[in-house]
Amino acid sequence: MKNLSLALSVLAFVGVLVLFGMRLSGDKGRNASGTSAATPRSASGDGGSRIAYVDIDTLEANYDFLKNKKSEFTKRQQNMKAELERSAQQMQNDVVNLQRKAQSGAMSEAEMKSAEKRVIQMQQSLQAREATLTQQLMEEQEQFNKDLQTRLDQFLEEYNKDKRYDYILSYSRSGSILYADKSLDITADVLKGMNAMSKDIKDDAKKK
Repeated sequence: MKNLSLALSVLAFVGVLVLFGMRLSGDKGRNASGTSAATPRSASGDGGSRIAYVDIDTLEANYDFLKNKKSEFTKRQQNMKAELERSAQQMQNDVVNLQRKAQSGAMSEAEMKSAEKRVIQMQQSLQAREATLTQQLMEEQEQFNKDLQTRLDQFLEEYNKDKRYDYILSYSRSGSILYADKSLDITADVLKGMNAMSKDIKDDAKKK
């Protein structure tokens, strides 16, 4: 069951927003998504690139879509673990009963060989089930990562439709960037917009 403990590691999320670059063209102002131009200034020298960043730690902690998915995965992981533990306990009970019968002399040699074979089959079946459940969970997480990446790409493309930034970078306190100017932080704007987008998607799904 130790494989299950690795399954949620995909949701670390830090690597999803590594870099999002856009060429500069057009004027500043309100973009097509209805989000007003970000208050933070962009870092740029004369003719240099204009840059902003998103605090991934803050986004991860407050993005509703991600929080809900984390909760779903945690619950699913717990259910899988409980199922495997029940199966393991049942197998252990069966083994104990067989041992008692064997020790009491209530089983012939042929019956003991058959019981031993059955125990091996139960163990193999449990291991196969664990592998199947782990694979299912990891596939779901992989699909979630793709969905998350798509949402990020779509939002940032719309958010930067006015081409105010050349690059939107990710920042994390556990990352390699030691300092980030707060005036370049657009996290609040991005978080607000992405939560609104998630709500719109959810509302549209309910209408169908």
